[in-house]
Amino acid sequence: MNIDLLRQKIQEFIADSEKEPDRFSQDAKERQDIIAHYRLLTTETILNMTEDDIYQYLSKLWAMSAWGNKHYRIDKIITDNGLENLKRNLAQLLWAEADIAERWDSFRSKIKGMGPAMASEILCKTRPDEFMIWNRRALVALDYLGVKRLPRYDYQVTGKVYKYLCEVCKQIGEELAKAGFADTNLLSVDYFLWDKLQAEDTLAGICGTKSKKPEGPKPESPQEAVFIHNEIRDKLSEIGQWLGFTTNIEHNVADGARVDTLWEATIGNIGRVIYVFEVQTGGTIDSLLMNLLKCLNNSAVQGVVAVSDQKQLDRIKREVLGVKDLRDKLRYWDYEEVIKIHEALGYVNARINNLRLVPEGF
Repeated sequence: MNIDLLRQKIQEFIADSEKEPDRFSQDAKERQDIIAHYRLLTTETILNMTEDDIYQYLSKLWAMSAWGNKHYRIDKIITDNGLENLKRNLAQLLWAEADIAERWDSFRSKIKGMGPAMASEILCKTRPDEFMIWNRRALVALDYLGVKRLPRYDYQVTGKVYKYLCEVCKQIGEELAKAGFADTNLLSVDYFLWDKLQAEDTLAGICGTKSKKPEGPKPESPQEAVFIHNEIRDKLSEIGQWLGFTTNIEHNVADGARVDTLWEATIGNIGRVIYVFEVQTGGTIDSLLMNLLKCLNNSAVQGVVAVSDQKQLDRIKREVLGVKDLRDKLRYWDYEEVIKIHEALGYVNARINNLRLVPEGF
């Protein structure tokens, strides 16, 4: 990390606080209120939550800003995970005695539809002395400071990596304290990252930073392969929701055909159309093709899509040539393109939602 650049930005931050005391006081009060609210959520409180309580808990997260209809999104999270399972894993993420790296990996592997941004925000707002918020803004800020080994994709944010990122932000908090800034927990560090270190925060740099072109997803372990699969599966579902489809994950489409992601639309009183997506990070291509072929037994299925890295997609294209009933109907989608589209749609939806054109819950 470039400590000289960090200290320069901290001095600018402190100078801003002297010029705009009202704004900084308001921000400090906002942080105090956030922490006071989230710290009330003990293990017992979380385990006794109703669906309405879960909505109130999750809807206020900044990571939910891309969703105009938050009820729909949170209902999907509850449905896909089960209320009791979701509450149990939330409580364990926040309050279990195991190391945060272990708790993080457990939560990420067991809970669908809640990525690093949501999980880390919940941790930070509940235990701000220990945990940071990881999102695109944090990536831009830490990259600007020259921090090494930053994850470019959600699947790379393993428990070990998240623990490392928390330590980096604690160093930033220590530098804020040395400079005389009074409020230096990791929620305050997040405000500093947003305020002074967004040098490349533009739509053009939305999928990483301009100076470093991100590489495509490449798993380095079986665990990372699972994380890639789940990340892409969930992002496909969210893209479909933003486009106006009803979506499902890990859903049965036809006898013997369970797909990773499904988009569905109803056309008046005529019927419905379905698009299915299979994410390939492991297993055989034969099993992938057989699963997609079975999907076509459902007459509502109008499109089947294989989603993988370019090398795997090339293999799938060669293998499907021998499957007459599938080869002309199969479409292909690269992982990296999915991630870029998800980031772009998330940005657009968040900006539009900031206009508050439709009342929340409408």
